[in-house]
Amino acid sequence: MNATSIDSSNAHGRGIFFDGLTTAHHDVVVELAPHTLQVHGVDGRVLAQWPYDELETLPSPDDVMRLGRARDAVLARLEITDPQLAAAIDERSLPVDRTGRIERRLRAKVIFWSLAATASLILVAVVGMPLIATKLTPLIPYAIERRLGVAIDAQTRISLEEGHRADTPLDCGSAEKEHAGRVAFEKLIRQMEMPAGLPFPVKATLVRKPEANAITLPGGHIYVYQGLVREAQTPDELAGVIAHEFGHVAHRDGTRKIVQNAGLSLLFGMLLGDFIGGGAVVVAAQTLLRTSYSREVEASADGYAVMLMAKIGGDQRALAAILSRIAGGTHAEPKILADHPETHDRIVAIEAMATSAPRRPLLNQIDWAALKAICAEQ
Repeated sequence: MNATSIDSSNAHGRGIFFDGLTTAHHDVVVELAPHTLQVHGVDGRVLAQWPYDELETLPSPDDVMRLGRARDAVLARLEITDPQLAAAIDERSLPVDRTGRIERRLRAKVIFWSLAATASLILVAVVGMPLIATKLTPLIPYAIERRLGVAIDAQTRISLEEGHRADTPLDCGSAEKEHAGRVAFEKLIRQMEMPAGLPFPVKATLVRKPEANAITLPGGHIYVYQGLVREAQTPDELAGVIAHEFGHVAHRDGTRKIVQNAGLSLLFGMLLGDFIGGGAVVVAAQTLLRTSYSREVEASADGYAVMLMAKIGGDQRALAAILSRIAGGTHAEPKILADHPETHDRIVAIEAMATSAPRRPLLNQIDWAALKAICAEQ
């Protein structure tokens, strides 16, 4: 046997080879070299050398392994009936997968990477998006936030109108007999707005909703519910809750919450100046209507409220008083108390921040009586 004869240290066996040039078949010896499958004639002559990664299986009976070389212009093929040799080739060549070993590996990889991708998405949602929102929100121009606020306000009003009586306006203060109450409400807001020094004017609206609640949208849009006015026993208590909402405006909490929950679709819309596409505004409005802020965000807004009440000469403890009374009531818990932080902890923190500075009346008795009656029955 010449220099190309088979090295007995390599796996080898018998096969039938068709060279693709004639119809004749050749009895051959198949040698599994380290990197190639080598086909030797009975005289030791090398008839073919096929790299393992270029092998392809061809249709054949179950007891025959029929191989070719992928993308080979010569249609040569090799047939092997020795199961041990076939198994050895299967082990060495990735494209040859008669036992399904490669398919199982690929399936396992797909499952692994799918789980990894899911875990990554969850990690981004839980950790990444809040961090991204916190970093990006201060960079959003105020003009864009105001435009965002206008778009979300329109959707929010649609949500607030749901279930409302068609024969009664949603906004309180529009009827003639409610005029005095509207003037008193605007007087209270003006006293707070200038010392607050917010980056844009506040648009505060009283609406006929029974919950003792208030919500803040981006761009300075604040909705105060009728139930909150009914619950407040003094102008300072109502002002304390509104001052808390001013804190959300100052800290841009609504915008950050929306970027965090509505995700990249809204963020790209903000960059392009389009807040309507993809239903992102609907998601944003529902986010602010149905979710609550974190303990840290609410505590920061409480601190802002105490500071602002001190500036205007109001009762710095009034917010704690109304929160305590609402929490002790039997009605459903409003958003300003929902989930977290614990109301007791908030009250303790507010009391600790408050001082005994001199106070002045924020509204006289006539104005306060008019404000309490602002949402008169139509």
